[in-house]
Amino acid sequence: MDLITEIAANRAAILARIADAARAAKRAPADVALVAVSKLQPDERVEAMLATGQRLYGENRVQEAQARWTERRARFSDLKLRLIGPLQSNKAEDAVALFDAIDSLDRAKLAKALADAVQKLGRCPELLVQVNTGEEPQKAGVAPAEADGFIKAVRKEYGLPVAGLMCIPPVDEEPAMHFALLAKIAARNGLPTLSMGMSEDFETAIRFGATQVRVGSALFGNRA
Repeated sequence: MDLITEIAANRAAILARIADAARAAKRAPADVALVAVSKLQPDERVEAMLATGQRLYGENRVQEAQARWTERRARFSDLKLRLIGPLQSNKAEDAVALFDAIDSLDRAKLAKALADAVQKLGRCPELLVQVNTGEEPQKAGVAPAEADGFIKAVRKEYGLPVAGLMCIPPVDEEPAMHFALLAKIAARNGLPTLSMGMSEDFETAIRFGATQVRVGSALFGNRA
């Protein structure tokens, strides 16, 4: 099987599982977007994924994304890029210039840097607040108890629109309770977008209202 056929089959299988999970939750399959996590993937796998028609991609680092997507942006006008990894404040301007969405807003210093970059560049990516639902010290994200206040500050003090929330549950815990918590915070703040669920648990995330699922290895195959 050639690479494009293999990756097209992977994508079709994931899209079918998304559709099944959505219908089981009495939701429309079209309400759940597939974000292909392209970080660290070799060029030939990215090209094969583009050949399938996939246009929404998630990246972890600004510089890696610049190298991978700057030229491809010119070839694919409908390409959409989301920054799903932690963002350093000093890279805020580069991120605003490149990405259609930044899913990892998690502190006041970054909110200010993004607000400045938005003013300077005259464009504002979609912004998601990352919530550290497991309160893990090694992970980025706002603590759940501080999420409401932070969302309010981002809107009022920095004048930035918040579209939704993102989380990465602890690997050793049942993800359902983390997805339920994120959905609850989103609902009380009037936020429609929920980026949650990865290769191992996206069906559970869809059950709890995910509007975007981030899938890497199950789509591209395991990284070397």
